[in-house]
Amino acid sequence: RDKFMKKILGLVLGLSVGIAGCSKQETPAPEAKATDTAAVQTVTIASTGSDADVWRHIASLPETKEAGLKLDVKNFTDYVAMNTAVANKEIDVNAFQSYAYLVAFNESNKDKIVPLSTTYLEPMGIYSSKVKKLEEFKQGATIAIPNDGANESRALLLLQSAGLVKLKADFDNVKGTTADVSENAKQIVIKPIQMATAVRVKDEVDAIILGNTLAMEGGLNVLKDAIYYEPIDQSTKMNVNILATSADRQNDPVLQKVGALYHTEAVKQFVQEKFAGTKVDVNKPISYLTESK
Repeated sequence: RDKFMKKILGLVLGLSVGIAGCSKQETPAPEAKATDTAAVQTVTIASTGSDADVWRHIASLPETKEAGLKLDVKNFTDYVAMNTAVANKEIDVNAFQSYAYLVAFNESNKDKIVPLSTTYLEPMGIYSSKVKKLEEFKQGATIAIPNDGANESRALLLLQSAGLVKLKADFDNVKGTTADVSENAKQIVIKPIQMATAVRVKDEVDAIILGNTLAMEGGLNVLKDAIYYEPIDQSTKMNVNILATSADRQNDPVLQKVGALYHTEAVKQFVQEKFAGTKVDVNKPISYLTESK
C-alpha cells in the first residue's frame, strides 16, 4: 500500500511540475510579442508621384525600423484631398507640397494644416521645344503656366527672375496672378492651365513652366532640359517642400522622427541616383520658413 501511495504521489508531483514548466515557457512569449508590437509605431503618409517613390524607399530602410517606425505610404492623385485627409486626421502626414502651397491651402480652407519639417527644394523650370535661350522668345510668344494658387505665383516670379516680365512691387508670392504683371516688353501671352496637363501641351505653345515632379514624370530634367530654372537661395524658400500634418501634431515626437528620416545618408544617395540631383536637400527648422526675409 505504501509503495502504491508513493507511486501515485510521484505521478501527481510529476504532473504538477510539468504543468508549471509549461506555464513558465508559455507566459513570456505573448508578453514579448505585445512589447514588440507596442514598440513599432505605424505612420500613414499620403503622397504622389516621385515623392511617393521616395517615401516607399524610406519605408523599406533599416534606419526606419531602427527608429521604431513602420511607414504606410498611401498614393493620392488629388492635392486638396491629401491636405483634407491630414487636417481630418485620416492620414498622419503628407509629402507632396511646397510651403507656399500649404499657406495658400490654409487661406482657402477652414481645415488647417502645419509644416512638420522641411525636405527639399526642386527648382521650377521653363521648358521649350522652340527656343533654346530666353532671348530667343519672339514678340507675343505664348508661355503656359500652372493655374493653381501658389504655383501660379511661383511661375510668375520665375518669369520675372528670367527677365521676361516685371511684377508689381507688392506682388503676393502666394496669391499673385497674371493681373499683377506690370511690365511685359515682349507682350508674352501668359496662359494659366491645369498643371497636370502641361507636359502634353509643351509642343503647342512656345514654352511651359513646370514644377519638377511633373517635369520628371514627363521625362524632363530641370538641370539639363530647362532653358531657365529657379536660383536656389533665400528668395525661393517659400518653395521648399515640406512634410505637413494636422495643427496639433507639429511637435509630435513620433512624427518628428519621420521628418528626420528624410535627411539620412541613405535617402540622399537614393535621391541622387533616382532623381539626378533635382531634389536639393533642405534640412532647416520650421522657423526658416516662417521668419521674415
